Amino acid sequence: MIVLGLYVLIFVAAFFIVKVAVQRSLHDYTSLKTVTFGDESAVRPNRIASVVSILVIFLLWGAFTGSKLIPSFLHAPGPFLGDAVFTYTATADGVEPDDATVTVRVFEVGTEVTAPEVAPGEGWAKNDSDTVGAWRSGLVRVDNNDELGRDQGHRVVAVNGTPIAPGETVKTDFGQVSMSQKGSLNVEPAKGWQMEPIWLPAPETVVSRFFQLWNEGFRGTPLWAHLGWSLLRVLEGFLLGALVGIPLGYAMGLSDWFRGWFDPIVEFMRPVPPLALIPLVILWAGIGEEGKVILLFLAALWIMAIAARAGVSGVNITKVHAAYSLGASKAQIMRHVIVPNSLPEIFTGARVAMGVCWGTVVAAELVAAEEGAGMMIMVASKFQNTDIVLLGIILIGVIGFSIDVLMRLAEKALVPWKGRS
Repeated sequence: MIVLGLYVLIFVAAFFIVKVAVQRSLHDYTSLKTVTFGDESAVRPNRIASVVSILVIFLLWGAFTGSKLIPSFLHAPGPFLGDAVFTYTATADGVEPDDATVTVRVFEVGTEVTAPEVAPGEGWAKNDSDTVGAWRSGLVRVDNNDELGRDQGHRVVAVNGTPIAPGETVKTDFGQVSMSQKGSLNVEPAKGWQMEPIWLPAPETVVSRFFQLWNEGFRGTPLWAHLGWSLLRVLEGFLLGALVGIPLGYAMGLSDWFRGWFDPIVEFMRPVPPLALIPLVILWAGIGEEGKVILLFLAALWIMAIAARAGVSGVNITKVHAAYSLGASKAQIMRHVIVPNSLPEIFTGARVAMGVCWGTVVAAELVAAEEGAGMMIMVASKFQNTDIVLLGIILIGVIGFSIDVLMRLAEKALVPWKGRS
């Protein structure tokens, strides 16, 4: 919630700064000479907004992981590191209550550390020391080295002068100390706002892992080969889905018989997630490459069919009547009216289908795949290699975005009339 709130705040601030201070377009009356509100063809991405958006995501990522790539004053509060000290008060049978000090060294997980040396003190309750990793908590049996143990009624009754009982917690300067139901003290240093590397590694860690995998590969296969296999599967499944789905959509849009016959099938399969089809695909096609391509084919098929059907249904009927009045045949109407006017919907469906295929390929590569970005992500997740998981997600996103950009360019070149009457 903190990250989301900061993101929304930065978004609003950036909008007004760019619009008012940079572009001065909030009260630019020259832009009101033509009506553009509601005209999708008149809306173009604001490049400044795109750059700022990427920078904000990077800065938030670095700030909440303690990245060395951004200035330290931008870092979110990190976990407590160093020596945490607190005092406990213990009672035992037949003696006066006594105080002792506990020093806990909080260290970065993955580094070697030893417990600090402390003098035992002069009372029957002895000073203690221990270690605990950052973002972790640890039990401290303070009675282990005291002269009187639990068999003599040893019991901790206060921490830093604050009474404590089983199930209760005392706040400290470094975090908090709670008591278990059996009377042991649990030390929990403050975790701060930064994410633990096992959950979200810093940007430089992911970049370092990229170069390592590029040079050494993953499980004996180069990184580019993993990405290539995934891309090949996606393209095969998408192209097959388009080759079948687009003609099917045209037939449903032009023929009431085809529409009545296939509409129940398409509408039934459309909401079924491709992942639910994995067991059937394995039974029908096995666990080889054919099964993976079939799953991706099914992921793209229904989207492309619906897009083509919507494209045909959205053709302005006045254009068809005009073509008929000029003596055009059905074939000419199909070629010069229906296909050109349906292409914008088909390109939109293709972009959606490609995204769904990229999302499905990760699951498809779970089944007996030796290569692929999805396989790499899943194997890395089992060993908690979060940097590899994040790297795979970023690479899939970059490749998918690149394909989408190519589709936009193709749409701009092939459908220059999109958004016009």
